[in-house]
Amino acid sequence: MAFGEQPAYLRVASELREKIVNGDLPPHTRLPSQARIRQEYGVSDTVALEARKVLMAEGLVEGRSGSGTYVRERPVPRRIARSGYRPPAGSSPFRQEQSEAGAGARGTWESRSEQRGAPPEIAERLGIEPGERVMRTRYVFRDGGEPMMLSTSWEPLTVTGRTPVMLPEEGPLGGCGVVERMAAIDIVVDNVVEEVGARPGLAEELMTLGGVPGHVVMVLERTYFASGRAVETADVVIPADRYRLAYHLSVK
Repeated sequence: MAFGEQPAYLRVASELREKIVNGDLPPHTRLPSQARIRQEYGVSDTVALEARKVLMAEGLVEGRSGSGTYVRERPVPRRIARSGYRPPAGSSPFRQEQSEAGAGARGTWESRSEQRGAPPEIAERLGIEPGERVMRTRYVFRDGGEPMMLSTSWEPLTVTGRTPVMLPEEGPLGGCGVVERMAAIDIVVDNVVEEVGARPGLAEELMTLGGVPGHVVMVLERTYFASGRAVETADVVIPADRYRLAYHLSVK
Protein backbone atom coordinates (compact mmCIF):
# COMPACT_ATOMS: atom_id res chain seq x y z
CA MET A 1 0.00 0.00 0.00
CA ALA A 2 1.45 3.35 -1.04
CA PHE A 3 2.09 6.02 1.57
CA GLY A 4 -1.11 7.91 2.37
CA GLU A 5 -3.35 5.34 0.62
CA GLN A 6 -6.42 4.25 2.58
CA PRO A 7 -6.88 0.60 3.51
CA ALA A 8 -9.51 -1.00 1.30
CA TYR A 9 -12.09 -1.39 4.08
CA LEU A 10 -11.89 2.34 4.91
CA ARG A 11 -12.27 3.26 1.25
CA VAL A 12 -15.41 1.10 0.97
CA ALA A 13 -16.77 2.48 4.26
CA SER A 14 -16.14 6.03 3.04
CA GLU A 15 -18.09 5.48 -0.19
CA LEU A 16 -21.00 3.86 1.64
CA ARG A 17 -20.96 6.65 4.22
CA GLU A 18 -21.21 9.23 1.44
CA LYS A 19 -24.27 7.45 0.04
CA ILE A 20 -25.89 7.51 3.47
CA VAL A 21 -25.12 11.19 4.06
CA ASN A 22 -26.30 12.37 0.64
CA GLY A 23 -29.50 10.34 0.80
CA ASP A 24 -28.76 7.68 -1.81
CA LEU A 25 -29.18 5.20 1.07
CA PRO A 26 -31.97 6.81 3.13
CA PRO A 27 -32.91 5.80 6.70
CA HIS A 28 -34.37 2.29 7.10
CA THR A 29 -32.86 1.19 3.77
CA ARG A 30 -31.09 -2.14 3.90
CA LEU A 31 -27.33 -1.82 3.43
CA PRO A 32 -25.96 -3.79 0.45
CA SER A 33 -25.18 -7.35 1.46
CA GLN A 34 -21.64 -8.52 2.06
CA ALA A 35 -21.72 -10.38 -1.27
CA ARG A 36 -22.99 -7.25 -3.05
CA ILE A 37 -20.25 -5.09 -1.52
CA ARG A 38 -17.65 -7.67 -2.50
CA GLN A 39 -18.84 -7.70 -6.12
CA GLU A 40 -19.43 -3.96 -6.50
CA TYR A 41 -16.12 -2.85 -5.00
CA GLY A 42 -13.98 -5.82 -6.01
CA VAL A 43 -12.92 -6.63 -2.45
CA SER A 44 -12.74 -9.71 -0.26
CA ASP A 45 -15.37 -10.85 2.22
CA THR A 46 -13.08 -9.72 5.03
CA VAL A 47 -12.85 -6.18 3.62
CA ALA A 48 -16.64 -6.02 3.12
CA LEU A 49 -17.24 -7.16 6.69
CA GLU A 50 -14.76 -4.66 8.14
CA ALA A 51 -16.37 -1.82 6.16
CA ARG A 52 -19.75 -2.70 7.64
CA LYS A 53 -18.22 -2.78 11.11
CA VAL A 54 -16.88 0.75 10.62
CA LEU A 55 -20.33 2.06 9.71
CA MET A 56 -21.87 0.30 12.70
CA ALA A 57 -19.24 1.75 15.04
CA GLU A 58 -20.04 5.22 13.66
CA GLY A 59 -23.71 4.70 14.44
CA LEU A 60 -24.77 5.06 10.80
CA VAL A 61 -26.21 1.56 10.46
CA GLU A 62 -27.65 -1.06 12.78
CA GLY A 63 -27.99 -4.81 12.59
CA ARG A 64 -31.42 -6.40 12.84
CA SER A 65 -31.43 -10.02 13.89
CA GLY A 66 -32.27 -12.33 11.00
CA SER A 67 -32.90 -9.43 8.63
CA GLY A 68 -29.65 -7.67 7.81
CA THR A 69 -28.04 -4.28 8.33
CA TYR A 70 -30.06 -1.10 7.91
CA VAL A 71 -29.35 2.63 7.73
CA ARG A 72 -30.27 4.31 11.00
CA GLU A 73 -32.45 7.37 11.37
CA ARG A 74 -30.08 10.27 12.01
CA PRO A 75 -31.39 12.52 14.80
CA VAL A 76 -31.03 16.27 14.46
CA PRO A 77 -28.84 17.31 17.43
CA ARG A 78 -30.50 19.63 19.92
CA ARG A 79 -28.75 22.23 22.05
CA ILE A 80 -28.22 22.09 25.78
CA ALA A 81 -27.30 25.61 26.86
CA ARG A 82 -24.64 26.11 29.53
CA SER A 83 -24.18 29.46 31.21
CA GLY A 84 -22.52 31.04 34.21
CA TYR A 85 -25.75 32.94 34.80
CA ARG A 86 -28.16 31.47 37.31
CA PRO A 87 -31.86 32.37 37.41
CA PRO A 88 -33.70 34.02 40.32
CA ALA A 89 -34.84 31.91 43.26
CA GLY A 90 -37.43 29.28 42.42
CA SER A 91 -36.15 28.33 38.96
CA SER A 92 -33.82 25.36 38.63
CA PRO A 93 -30.67 25.50 36.46
CA PHE A 94 -32.05 22.60 34.39
CA ARG A 95 -35.22 24.56 33.60
CA GLN A 96 -33.12 27.62 32.74
CA GLU A 97 -30.95 25.64 30.33
CA GLN A 98 -34.01 24.18 28.65
CA SER A 99 -35.59 27.61 28.31
CA GLU A 100 -32.45 29.00 26.65
CA ALA A 101 -32.53 26.07 24.22
CA GLY A 102 -36.16 26.77 23.33
CA ALA A 103 -37.48 23.63 24.99
CA GLY A 104 -40.00 25.41 27.20
CA ALA A 105 -40.83 23.80 30.53
CA ARG A 106 -41.18 20.18 29.45
CA GLY A 107 -38.23 19.09 31.56
CA THR A 108 -38.66 16.64 34.41
CA TRP A 109 -36.21 14.63 36.44
CA GLU A 110 -35.97 11.71 38.83
CA SER A 111 -33.40 11.51 41.60
CA ARG A 112 -32.17 9.24 44.34
CA SER A 113 -29.82 10.30 47.14
CA GLU A 114 -27.79 8.14 49.52
CA GLN A 115 -24.78 8.50 51.76
CA ARG A 116 -21.60 6.84 50.51
CA GLY A 117 -17.87 6.77 51.11
CA ALA A 118 -16.09 8.92 48.53
CA PRO A 119 -14.28 6.85 45.84
CA PRO A 120 -10.61 7.88 45.34
CA GLU A 121 -11.23 9.87 42.12
CA ILE A 122 -14.18 11.75 43.65
CA ALA A 123 -12.26 12.37 46.87
CA GLU A 124 -9.45 13.94 44.84
CA ARG A 125 -11.89 16.23 43.02
CA LEU A 126 -13.47 17.29 46.32
CA GLY A 127 -10.18 17.66 48.17
CA ILE A 128 -11.13 15.15 50.86
CA GLU A 129 -9.80 11.78 51.99
CA PRO A 130 -11.00 8.63 50.19
CA GLY A 131 -13.82 7.03 52.12
CA GLU A 132 -15.05 10.28 53.68
CA ARG A 133 -18.83 10.44 53.72
CA VAL A 134 -20.54 12.19 50.82
CA MET A 135 -24.12 12.53 49.66
CA ARG A 136 -24.38 10.90 46.25
CA THR A 137 -27.38 11.85 44.13
CA ARG A 138 -28.20 10.22 40.82
CA TYR A 139 -30.46 11.95 38.32
CA VAL A 140 -32.26 11.04 35.12
CA PHE A 141 -33.31 14.19 33.23
CA ARG A 142 -36.09 14.01 30.63
CA ASP A 143 -37.33 16.37 27.95
CA GLY A 144 -40.92 15.70 26.92
CA GLY A 145 -40.61 12.27 28.54
CA GLU A 146 -37.47 11.33 26.57
CA PRO A 147 -34.32 10.58 28.62
CA MET A 148 -31.77 13.20 27.64
CA MET A 149 -29.15 13.38 30.37
CA LEU A 150 -27.79 11.51 33.38
CA SER A 151 -26.00 13.08 36.31
CA THR A 152 -24.27 11.78 39.40
CA SER A 153 -23.48 14.39 42.05
CA TRP A 154 -21.35 14.14 45.18
CA GLU A 155 -21.39 16.64 48.06
CA PRO A 156 -19.13 16.35 51.15
CA LEU A 157 -21.18 15.84 54.30
CA THR A 158 -18.61 17.95 56.12
CA VAL A 159 -20.21 20.82 54.19
CA THR A 160 -23.92 19.95 54.07
CA GLY A 161 -24.35 17.32 56.80
CA ARG A 162 -27.03 18.13 59.39
CA THR A 163 -28.15 21.21 57.47
CA PRO A 164 -31.50 21.89 55.75
CA VAL A 165 -29.85 21.28 52.34
CA MET A 166 -28.23 17.93 53.09
CA LEU A 167 -30.62 16.22 50.65
CA PRO A 168 -30.40 18.09 47.31
CA GLU A 169 -33.95 17.32 46.20
CA GLU A 170 -35.81 17.63 49.50
CA GLY A 171 -36.75 20.49 51.78
CA PRO A 172 -37.64 24.10 50.93
CA LEU A 173 -34.70 24.43 48.49
CA GLY A 174 -35.00 21.01 46.90
CA GLY A 175 -34.12 21.15 43.20
CA CYS A 176 -32.90 24.76 43.29
CA GLY A 177 -29.32 24.02 42.30
CA VAL A 178 -25.99 24.09 44.11
CA VAL A 179 -25.44 27.87 44.18
CA GLU A 180 -28.71 28.73 45.87
CA ARG A 181 -28.62 25.77 48.25
CA MET A 182 -25.12 26.61 49.43
CA ALA A 183 -26.07 30.26 49.89
CA ALA A 184 -28.77 29.11 52.29
CA ILE A 185 -26.05 27.77 54.64
CA ASP A 186 -23.86 30.87 54.18
CA ILE A 187 -21.49 29.36 51.63
CA VAL A 188 -20.87 31.57 48.61
CA VAL A 189 -20.07 29.65 45.43
CA ASP A 190 -17.70 31.82 43.43
CA ASN A 191 -16.29 29.51 40.78
CA VAL A 192 -17.30 26.53 38.69
CA VAL A 193 -15.06 24.38 36.50
CA GLU A 194 -16.42 22.20 33.69
CA GLU A 195 -14.36 19.77 31.63
CA VAL A 196 -15.97 18.04 28.64
CA GLY A 197 -14.79 14.72 27.26
CA ALA A 198 -16.22 11.82 25.27
CA ARG A 199 -16.18 8.03 25.58
CA PRO A 200 -18.26 5.00 24.62
CA GLY A 201 -21.37 4.86 26.78
CA LEU A 202 -21.56 2.24 29.51
CA ALA A 203 -24.21 -0.44 29.02
CA GLU A 204 -26.38 0.80 31.89
CA GLU A 205 -26.10 4.41 30.67
CA LEU A 206 -27.18 3.53 27.14
CA MET A 207 -30.00 1.36 28.44
CA THR A 208 -31.42 4.39 30.27
CA LEU A 209 -30.69 6.94 27.52
CA GLY A 210 -31.99 4.76 24.70
CA GLY A 211 -28.71 4.30 22.83
CA VAL A 212 -27.15 1.18 21.35
CA PRO A 213 -23.84 -0.46 22.31
CA GLY A 214 -20.88 1.53 21.01
CA HIS A 215 -22.64 4.89 20.99
CA VAL A 216 -20.51 7.78 22.18
CA VAL A 217 -21.54 9.97 25.10
CA MET A 218 -20.25 13.35 26.22
CA VAL A 219 -19.19 13.48 29.85
CA LEU A 220 -19.21 16.86 31.54
CA GLU A 221 -17.17 16.86 34.75
CA ARG A 222 -18.35 19.81 36.83
CA THR A 223 -17.09 21.08 40.19
CA TYR A 224 -18.40 24.04 42.23
CA PHE A 225 -15.99 25.93 44.48
CA ALA A 226 -16.41 28.37 47.37
CA SER A 227 -13.20 30.28 48.23
CA GLY A 228 -11.14 27.50 46.67
CA ARG A 229 -12.95 24.68 48.45
CA ALA A 230 -14.91 22.16 46.37
CA VAL A 231 -18.49 21.91 47.64
CA GLU A 232 -19.96 19.70 44.90
CA THR A 233 -18.72 17.69 41.95
CA ALA A 234 -20.74 15.86 39.32
CA ASP A 235 -20.49 13.81 36.16
CA VAL A 236 -23.14 14.66 33.55
CA VAL A 237 -23.61 12.14 30.73
CA ILE A 238 -25.24 13.25 27.45
CA PRO A 239 -25.82 11.26 24.20
CA ALA A 240 -23.40 12.76 21.66
CA ASP A 241 -25.56 11.89 18.66
CA ARG A 242 -28.65 13.70 19.97
CA TYR A 243 -27.35 16.76 21.78
CA ARG A 244 -24.76 19.52 21.58
CA LEU A 245 -23.45 21.62 24.45
CA ALA A 246 -23.69 25.39 23.83
CA TYR A 247 -21.70 27.62 26.19
CA HIS A 248 -22.63 31.24 26.88
CA LEU A 249 -19.47 33.00 28.01
CA SER A 250 -19.30 36.53 29.34
CA VAL A 251 -16.60 38.86 28.01
CA LYS A 252 -16.75 41.13 31.06
